[in-house]
Amino acid sequence: MRIIENICLLLGRLLMGSYFFVFGLQKISNYQPMTEYMLSHNVPATAFLLPFTIFLQVVAGLAIIIGFKGKIAAFILAGLTLVISIYMHDFWSMAESVQRGHEIQNFIKNMGIMAGLLMVVSLGTGWLSLDNRKPKDI
Repeated sequence: MRIIENICLLLGRLLMGSYFFVFGLQKISNYQPMTEYMLSHNVPATAFLLPFTIFLQVVAGLAIIIGFKGKIAAFILAGLTLVISIYMHDFWSMAESVQRGHEIQNFIKNMGIMAGLLMVVSLGTGWLSLDNRKPKDI
């Protein structure tokens, strides 16, 4: 890969990983409101899925940032993003309103984030990642 592609992968990884890492941590400090929000969207097994989501967002977000098992982390987060989008931004079940417009926007934004994650799955993490470190001779 050329230098510019690797720099773009590095910056993209830092931004993408930070997005999931920060919002995973934010869910911890807003645990009860997040639980209520999930319940209002009829998310099943919220008591299990919220902590599981937090774990995935924090751990996989950090993995993307440092580039450790980045393809796997990105694939997991792409799947999580799709599931979250279907449950939490279900604009198709809403009447025409400002709220529906916001949900359409959030859904499409999440599809863009998912596209970026799938690019990491395809291209890898580039240099300056633990995935591509050179083994040291002993």
